[in-house]
Amino acid sequence: MIKGTYQDTPSHPFTLGMEVAGVIDSLGDGVKGFAIGDRVAVFGGQGGLAELGCFDAIRAVKLPDAMPFTDAAAFQIAYGTSHVALDYRARLQPGETLLVLGAAGGVGLTAVEIGKLMGANVIACARGADKLQAAKAAGADHLIDARTQDIRAEVKSLGGADVVYDPVGGEQWDAAFRACKPDARLLPIGFASGEVPQIKSNHLLVKNLSVLGVYWGGYLAFKPEVLTDSLATLMQWHADGRLHPHVSNTFPLDQADEGLEMLRTRKSTGKVVITIQDL
Repeated sequence: MIKGTYQDTPSHPFTLGMEVAGVIDSLGDGVKGFAIGDRVAVFGGQGGLAELGCFDAIRAVKLPDAMPFTDAAAFQIAYGTSHVALDYRARLQPGETLLVLGAAGGVGLTAVEIGKLMGANVIACARGADKLQAAKAAGADHLIDARTQDIRAEVKSLGGADVVYDPVGGEQWDAAFRACKPDARLLPIGFASGEVPQIKSNHLLVKNLSVLGVYWGGYLAFKPEVLTDSLATLMQWHADGRLHPHVSNTFPLDQADEGLEMLRTRKSTGKVVITIQDL
């Protein structure tokens, strides 16, 4: 968004921060189902890095009493993206092999965790031992170091991938693409590498592959029930103790750029949360 290259960058001027958690301070006319003082999480798309925000009620979800605000602020996009991608889009089945690229990132870790909950054999690919350890703690069965190992060779040695979850793009997409089993499904989630892959349709044809785009927030515009149903499942899993949001760092609002720098330099694992005040 800062660079202006994200697929849904708002027009200028806008405030960064796609999702928030907090307490409702006031309600617009005609808003039903919420009350002042309710604890909520909101996918706003923008406006999060501020002391107050004004959001459409359809973008808000009430929080379970036991969910901390730090977890809630890191929850919707990361877990929602992975659950919609793996369950609704890819129809991941128990016993299938799931390859997660960028497996220590904000969405990657949730894909490892959810994939394992869904019964998959999870291969996690990340850069360096520390990040791979985070993926292992989230449930990964096999680990690949993207810095030192041949992704294609390692995945093929494990039998190939049925589903590829890719928030990275670039060379890692190419390697994963070539390591797919016939009839595999590939999920482009994002392009952290800065390189958007160009997909050769003749290769899709030969191996009967499917590429399934996933833009979680896009469902708000044409099929919001996909998100509400998914979030209801995820909130229940969290309440049952089956999900464990990973927040590697928190920063106060006046140090927000330090949090952004951790993302730019890929020094974080899981999510980075900016705290606005002591709620």
